[in-house]
Formats: sequence, C-alpha cells, structure tokens
Amino acid sequence: MSEGHAVRKTETPATIESLQTDFRTLGIEKGMVLLVHSSLSAMGWVCGGAVAVIIALQEVLGKTGTLVMPTHSSDLSDPSQWENPPVPKSWWQTIRETMPAYDPDLTPTRSMGKIAETFRKQKDVIRSTHPQSSFSTRGPQASYIVNNHALVYGMGEHSPLARIFDLNGFILLLGVGHSSNTSIHLAEYRADFPTKRIVQESAPITHAGSRIWTTFEDIDVDDSDFDRLGEDFLRSEAGKVVRRGKVGVADCQLMPQRAIVDFAVNWLAENRGK
Repeated sequence: MSEGHAVRKTETPATIESLQTDFRTLGIEKGMVLLVHSSLSAMGWVCGGAVAVIIALQEVLGKTGTLVMPTHSSDLSDPSQWENPPVPKSWWQTIRETMPAYDPDLTPTRSMGKIAETFRKQKDVIRSTHPQSSFSTRGPQASYIVNNHALVYGMGEHSPLARIFDLNGFILLLGVGHSSNTSIHLAEYRADFPTKRIVQESAPITHAGSRIWTTFEDIDVDDSDFDRLGEDFLRSEAGKVVRRGKVGVADCQLMPQRAIVDFAVNWLAENRGK
C-alpha cells in the first residue's frame, strides 16, 4: 500500500500516544512476553511509522516486558527451491558458493514488514542465530528466548517459539491474519498428520570463523491452511480467549500463544492430509 493510500483511509493520524491507548485497550499489559506479527500499512497513516509503533509497544510492555518479532531471512536458502522469483539452474552453484553467510547484525529480513525490519536494528535487541528462521527480541527474557536456537528443526522444540510457549507468552496479530501466525509452525512439529515429512534445507553460515554452505534437516512447513485453522480457532471454545480490536485502523487479535498452539496440534491431526 502506498503512503498516499494510507493517508486517504485515515481520518486521524495514529501517534505514539494513541497507539499506546489502542494497545492497552486491546489487552496488552506490562510484563508480558509478546510476539508481534505486523503490517504497518494496515494501520493507516502513523506519525513516525514503524519507529512509533515500536516505541508504543515498548512503553506499554514496560521494563519488565519482552518484545519479540520474527526476523526471517528465507532468501538464505538453496536456490533450487526458489519460486518467487526462480533463477536459472546455471546460477545455482554460483549462489551456493558466494552468497554471504548469515550475520545477525547485517542480514536483512525478507517479507517480514517494516516494523520487524526496523526493530531488529534497535539497540539492545538480540537476534537468534538461525540463518532462515531467526527471531529478534528485547527485554528481560530476551536471552532465554533466542539463545540456543537450533539449526535443525528451526521452529520446533529448540526454537524461540517453544521458549515463548514455556513463558506463557502472547501473540499480537497487528493488521495480519493467521497466515502470518508463526507459532502455528510449532504446532506442526508437535502434531501427527499423514503428510508430515522431513526435508533437507541449506544455507550459508559462519563456522569456526569461515563461511560454509551447510545442510540441515527440517520438517516441510506449510502455512496454506493457517487461515482456515485460525477461523476454526476463533469459533471454538478455546478461541474465546482472543481479544479483538483496532490499532489505528488495523484489525488486531491478541491471544495466549499456548491456546492457539494447543488448538492447532489437534486441528492439524484431524484435518491435514485427510
């Protein structure tokens, strides 16, 4: 969405102060561990853009709260799998040999939005070491959440998603739907369904001071049914814990991460691959 479109759909500009009011009304409280998936353009015109959103979130969470965002870099992957856009097969080996290694400080996000990309650059933010599925976080629980992020099964039991689950964290869908709800991937690792399969992934990393192209196991994650899963969750008894409201002009949902993950484990077992 262009900035002009954002202006046209906005009656009153969102500010740091108004965003704080909207976040509190939605149910965000001091001390929460909060995983945020976001679309800045969905919020209408925000005075200060992504920076204002981050400041407002951190003010509402307070010094005892921990803010987390996905900062994935899916382009650090094998070019044979690329579809958007694909590249010629003759390029594949060159890419594998020369793509710069993942660097938590330097590697940009891909398709994560302006808020997450801005947040990862903030002072005192810690980013996990996974070359494709990293998360960035700031707050007293930051180290616990992102340290020891395993290379294999990158959104499974040894990932920031599982540590947020341990901490009874919350998810904020800020202008996005459940197709962006990364925590449902954790449920994919935990659920048993007939189409579940192991795949080989690869990426450039730094090991012992040198760049290497490494290969590792993961499950074949699939978000194509996440919106349908999310709709069923909202209609269910478990979904009654979801708080819904507006931040700026964006439709938002706030929920305990455990509620959607536990629901998704059962939903995937009952619905996927049948």
